[in-house]
Amino acid sequence: MLTKIREKAQGVFAWVILILITVPFALWGIQNYLDVGKETPVASVGSKDFFQKDLTRAYEQYSQSLKNTDFDEESLKSQALQKLIKDEVLLQHVNSLNLVISDETARSFITSLDYFQTDGKFDKKQYQALLNSQGMSSSEFISRIKNALTMEQFQRAVVENSFATQHDLDSFFKIQNQQRDVEYVTVALKQITEQPSNEAIEAYFQQHMDAYQKPEQVSVEYLELSLDALANEVVATDQQLKAFYEEQKDFYTTKERRKISHILFAVNDKTDDAAALQKAKDAQQQLANQAFSELAKSISDDTLTAKNGGDLGLFEAGVMEKAFEDAALSLKLNEVSGPVKSSFGYHLITVTELVKGESKPFESVKDELTKTYQKKEAETRFYELGERLTELSYENADNLNAASDSLGIKTKTTDLFTRDNGQGIASEIKIRNAAFSEEVLKGNNSEPVELEGERLVVLRLLKHEPATTRKIDEVRQDIIQAILMDKAKQQTVERAALLTSRLQGGESVEALAKAENLPVKTHKGLTRLNMEIPFQLSQAIFKSAKPVSGKPVIFTVPMESGDQVIVSLQQVKPGEMSEEDKKQAELASKNLANVFGQAYFNDLLNNLEQNADITVLKK
Repeated sequence: MLTKIREKAQGVFAWVILILITVPFALWGIQNYLDVGKETPVASVGSKDFFQKDLTRAYEQYSQSLKNTDFDEESLKSQALQKLIKDEVLLQHVNSLNLVISDETARSFITSLDYFQTDGKFDKKQYQALLNSQGMSSSEFISRIKNALTMEQFQRAVVENSFATQHDLDSFFKIQNQQRDVEYVTVALKQITEQPSNEAIEAYFQQHMDAYQKPEQVSVEYLELSLDALANEVVATDQQLKAFYEEQKDFYTTKERRKISHILFAVNDKTDDAAALQKAKDAQQQLANQAFSELAKSISDDTLTAKNGGDLGLFEAGVMEKAFEDAALSLKLNEVSGPVKSSFGYHLITVTELVKGESKPFESVKDELTKTYQKKEAETRFYELGERLTELSYENADNLNAASDSLGIKTKTTDLFTRDNGQGIASEIKIRNAAFSEEVLKGNNSEPVELEGERLVVLRLLKHEPATTRKIDEVRQDIIQAILMDKAKQQTVERAALLTSRLQGGESVEALAKAENLPVKTHKGLTRLNMEIPFQLSQAIFKSAKPVSGKPVIFTVPMESGDQVIVSLQQVKPGEMSEEDKKQAELASKNLANVFGQAYFNDLLNNLEQNADITVLKK
């Protein structure tokens, strides 16, 4: 099970595990930052309470994953809260089933995570430094990882035990490869130039006043702790760098590339040891007049490699027996060994490709080495200063001066920014969320905000400008354009409705198009994968009901551009499995089974949620 988790730990689950590592106090039963006992929970699942800080962190994780996309803040907060609840419901359920993950399995998983890797190996110092910075013991961290792995194990047990029948597969391809014959005309949006009256502009402004508000803005002062900045302060001598170079030498060394071939003379029921050895000696003599690969093809008892001239590929130490490896490593290019004994029999071995390994000299990697050394040396100080910044900003919640003076970090400031947009550090959504949080707007320091690139920020409010409605003269042109667009869309909808009713009354698409001077587009055998028509239109066509008794189905599709497309769906043909589909049937069956399994798991989780003791505070 752990292997499967590792194989699939590149998607959502790996992201969740990374959050457990990189966010000091994340999900799944982790207590709040400080003094949560005085807070009112925003939600509870059984005896487990979630506070505003939990919700804020979950929201930040969601919004960070949707960076550079438009999303509704309130909707996203609601989704984040639901995710917190569902995770806790699942955790309590797997605990009730007494499902467990061993400490050894959890440790093995932790040591495999990229976050704790340095030069491809588990870095215990980095692991311990991070735990120390969060005030967390190794056993506590392992416990949290075990919770996450147990939940994942349960989900995979449900999903991966589902299956799809041949009937399911046939039904899938009937729908997937379905073909539809359609005709359609487009009623284009026509621009209107007639200007609205002042009365109409005033009325529109009054009705849509919320759309013309100047958004709430804040500016903040902040302290930023950066690992890169601390690394730049580290002075590295040549002596220190040379010692570090020796430690890291494997990283700057290209390993030897050695490709080998062999001829095997097996010791078995038919051939004893002495006979196999004699065969090897005789073959060694034959190599004076015959190529190694040709001889291997004709006489090697390793039938799998014989057809490729005895080729064993690139040599990898630790795979073969010691005597074989010693011989393979001692040979020069194209040199043939004497008979080498193994548990399989006797081998003649040759090296067919040899590229010597080499190490990059110190001077050529000095610049890169310096940066790596500086960053490594700065890590411990970064975590220590992070702890001090957290403590001082909390103990002196009404100013940043104490932390600034103690840590020697200069206070920086931002320009005004909104909840949705900002410049500089305010372009980070985590910073904007913290700046507009209730605590900061009250005048307190924010919690430490972790940013990408090993940065830690604490901020406080500098200036706050509430949202205000703009004057009508400031937005007059915007209002005019909105009125004209609304009117143009309405006229297009009305015209499309009249034309649609004519088609539904029996008029043909061709006759209608000719009368109205509209171009007709026809598609025979349209499939879901057809890229010739807009996706929005294709979706509507394949969602439409099928024609009955040969009578076409007429419907209108509103497009994002404002155009209205009138469609006549004339025929639907069930899909069939193509020859290519048959080749992919096994994969398709697995994918279907996964879909069924995930649907079953979601139903199971929803059922658990319905029966759980859940309380959500109404705001």
